[in-house]
Amino acid sequence: MDETGRLLRDEAGFLLQRDLGGTWRLVLLRVPVDHVEKRVRVRGYYAGNDIVEADGVAAA
Repeated sequence: MDETGRLLRDEAGFLLQRDLGGTWRLVLLRVPVDHVEKRVRVRGYYAGNDIVEADGVAAA
């Protein structure tokens, strides 16, 4: 999975508000606080049920 969008944070963790529409919950090993509320590129594996196990988050 390789997507771009806006990184959001809520009480349960991080979300990717996708450029293509919709939102995915992200499972992250590192906390990307520098990228919150910014446009990012996320790479990882789609686990189903709108959950992505992210390998990395970087500025888009």
